[in-house]
Amino acid sequence: MSAPVEFAVWAPLPERVRVQVDGAVHDMRRDDGGWWRAEVAAGPDADYGFLLDDDDTPRPDPRSRRQPEGVHGLSRRFDPSSYEWEDTAWTGRPLAGGVVYELHVGTFTPEGTLDAAIGRLGHLVRLGVEFVELLPVNGFNGTHNWGYDGVLWYAVQEEYGGPAAYQRFVDACHQQGLGVIQDVVYNHLGPSGNYLPEFFPIFAEGGSNTWGNSINLSGPDSDGVRRYILDNVQMWLRDMHVDGLRLDAVHALVDERAMPILEQMSVEVDRLSVALGRPLTLIAESDLNDPRLVTPRAGGGSGLSAQWSDDFHHALHATLTGEDQGYYADFAEAGLAGLAKTLTGAFLHDGTWSSFRRRSHGRPVDTAMLPGWKFLGYLQDHDQIGNRAVGDRSSALLSPGLLAVGATIVLTSPFTPMLFMGEEWGASTPWQFFTSHPEPELGRATAEGRIGEFAEHGWDADVVPDPQDPETFTRSKLDWSELSEEPHERLLAVHRSLLALRRAHPDLVDPDLSAVQVAWDDADRWLVVHRGALRVVVNLADQPREIDLDRPAGEVLFATAELPELDGATVTLPAESAAVVSTR
Repeated sequence: MSAPVEFAVWAPLPERVRVQVDGAVHDMRRDDGGWWRAEVAAGPDADYGFLLDDDDTPRPDPRSRRQPEGVHGLSRRFDPSSYEWEDTAWTGRPLAGGVVYELHVGTFTPEGTLDAAIGRLGHLVRLGVEFVELLPVNGFNGTHNWGYDGVLWYAVQEEYGGPAAYQRFVDACHQQGLGVIQDVVYNHLGPSGNYLPEFFPIFAEGGSNTWGNSINLSGPDSDGVRRYILDNVQMWLRDMHVDGLRLDAVHALVDERAMPILEQMSVEVDRLSVALGRPLTLIAESDLNDPRLVTPRAGGGSGLSAQWSDDFHHALHATLTGEDQGYYADFAEAGLAGLAKTLTGAFLHDGTWSSFRRRSHGRPVDTAMLPGWKFLGYLQDHDQIGNRAVGDRSSALLSPGLLAVGATIVLTSPFTPMLFMGEEWGASTPWQFFTSHPEPELGRATAEGRIGEFAEHGWDADVVPDPQDPETFTRSKLDWSELSEEPHERLLAVHRSLLALRRAHPDLVDPDLSAVQVAWDDADRWLVVHRGALRVVVNLADQPREIDLDRPAGEVLFATAELPELDGATVTLPAESAAVVSTR
């Protein structure tokens, strides 16, 4: 049934804007702020678009909630308040003490939909994580990609099920005690289907980053651009009941304002958290190694909740694999001392020389001010797997023993641990870089660029997967049948035991970085991490090691292999294994 509806769009650039609703075109009125409005009779599922100046081809709404025919098609009305939520008992949960599980909707299940993902939530509950983090789901051109080429930030990709399925997914997570974190991209837009520059100056003049033009955060009309971003933040947290956002590559946000957008975002999210009565989280991905991002605003920081620590990943990866190419070089050279430094201070590069960047990099973390949970620690994530030439996981590089060792170090760390989907059972499927650009030239350029990039580093072009080949996407889907097979079943048991141990022993969730001590021996390849009265003992060598503790051992609370031998303050650990031991 049709009813009067106000259609509105911020479009300061065109001289004339009309709205097409279910085929009929209507003139719109402009106010002094560049907003155009018209009241038109429309049904709840009406299709509409905007005609700019004298162009009779309708463009999708920049704030479209639904794109049933893709990002080039008409928008469809969607009322988020029409959904009857069943998560009224959900009061949220703080990030502190939690564990995050990162997943990509399209490859998490064979079906690749949000509704299919609901069917796997029981696995995550049994695993013992507290948060599900979804890679970007906003509207992109094509049928599948990682999600970082989105062009309509308010829409949910139709192939995933659209916005209604998204609400069902969040609702189901909350009913099973899982928080939801949504990965969002505010630093660039994808190469196809981006009509925003026809409406408003989304891009900064003369600015660029790794992915193209920089977003206009400081130039003329940037107030409206910032509002476009900040309202999107509010949409996810308010309308979709999301518990937090992961902010992609914030180092690519060029912002010259006295009140940077990240700080403004922090202020507004804190206000919304009070209004909604539940904790809301902002997590930054940043290449800056700048702890001011997560320093409270009262202390002169941006006030974000947490940030990823790639340095911890690099140190752990180099330690376990021995890889020393590219940005791993400094971490491999630092050895176990480098891993120890990240375990106690989050960053290796905290003002030190970075050979990869050929300059000094980073800033020290004030461990007396910032708790460890403000840094996410991980052995794998979508970037560190997918940006490898063949998308090979750690399971393709390490023995089952060292995979369990890596899990032990991550899940007993003072950080907020994060797992990448399938990591918990050592999934054998790769996670490769895949795209589905419909435009032949763009698809060809993407494939040639990807293959050429790795060819420059010595890779055979025939080995690097073609991102446009549908099989590259299919290969990256998880194989859930592996869970009942060895060595996958054993590794899954290791992860479940470690997560249960975290819940049972407060020492393992103590975020005080200044209280963490690490002893190590590079020659004999062992490491001991002090976590209160507990000791995380690690043997990286291919033979048993007798390791001295600082005090007499009590009992073995967990072991990745057969139980280690205890003799006073000495622990004898099997090759490539780890244990958590209490002390007396």
